[in-house]
Amino acid sequence: MSVRVRPAIAELAAYQPGRSAADLARELGMSQAIKLASNEIAYPPLPSVVAAIAEAACDVNRYPDNGATDLTAALARRFDLPVESVAIGCGSVSLCQQLLQSFTGPGDEVLVGWRSFEAYPLLVTVAGATLVRVPLREQTHDPEAMAAAITDATRVMFVCNPNNPTSTALGSAGLKILLDAVGPDTLIVIDEAYREFVTDPDIPDGRELMRGRPNVCVLRTFSKAYGLAGLRVGYLLAEDPVIATAVRKTYVPFSVSTLAQVAAVASLRAEDEMRERCGAVVSERERVTAALVDLGQPVPKSHANFVWLPLGPDALEFAGFCEARGVIVRPFAGDGARVTIGQPQENDAFLSAVADWDGSRG
Repeated sequence: MSVRVRPAIAELAAYQPGRSAADLARELGMSQAIKLASNEIAYPPLPSVVAAIAEAACDVNRYPDNGATDLTAALARRFDLPVESVAIGCGSVSLCQQLLQSFTGPGDEVLVGWRSFEAYPLLVTVAGATLVRVPLREQTHDPEAMAAAITDATRVMFVCNPNNPTSTALGSAGLKILLDAVGPDTLIVIDEAYREFVTDPDIPDGRELMRGRPNVCVLRTFSKAYGLAGLRVGYLLAEDPVIATAVRKTYVPFSVSTLAQVAAVASLRAEDEMRERCGAVVSERERVTAALVDLGQPVPKSHANFVWLPLGPDALEFAGFCEARGVIVRPFAGDGARVTIGQPQENDAFLSAVADWDGSRG
């Protein structure tokens, strides 16, 4: 008798990361290709962070601090929370999984706007819960429709803000509609992986939104603005420490490495330098957005480190066209293509591909 995989897992499509630039370059016979598919920041870690990583490398023969004590304390000070209200994870996606393991099970519903972060459906299926997708309105969350979709079975609601992959964000009024509509027994997860790139004052900080709301928590990451995607470290903030305590119980022991913890603490100390880099990304984002509009591509206003081209059925063809020119973007079949803001010369190569695309289609 052969072993059996759970039917839901057997039928589950695996997460697909962005294509390797080195693989594409070899395929095309190019010296290098440009990867604008995974929302990585285009800069290496800050020099002080690299130095901290190098020093900590001598300790990797030992297990990491399982409680991430120094990082937890630094974040608690940073956000004026007790340490019991902070949880560390192997990237914010792992924290999404831990939340679902902690608060949902068979028969429970998880509500998301769709399209949103592609890992949500996978994680909900693994947890054994039921995913409820509410279509976006004008490329962003529809708060009235999401509020109407809440049922007695709704246990968790994910609000990706800014939303991945559409780059849009809900402002104060829309988020208030959602927060006011949800009962105290439903957990609202504000997923803010791209918060550091937000410049619009109408888009509230999730940390402020959760004040006085014990059923709200916030997820953030060091992967994007801080340039630590390769080390995998994210964090959760909760008004009610019960949420963070539950998440810590589902933590895979030692999954946040010593290097990741040290790098994250050093990154918090280099906050001003990080903000300067985010400013450079935002400037490029605005330049790329304006150029796309000039090329006839009606992209929504981005609040992240990427832009969204709502190409509908042309998304896959467009991605293939760009790849043939050595530029990797992230297509979502039937919806659009997400394009990371890279260095200026990388962005220029992408814009050149868009111009050629437009020209090839008459």
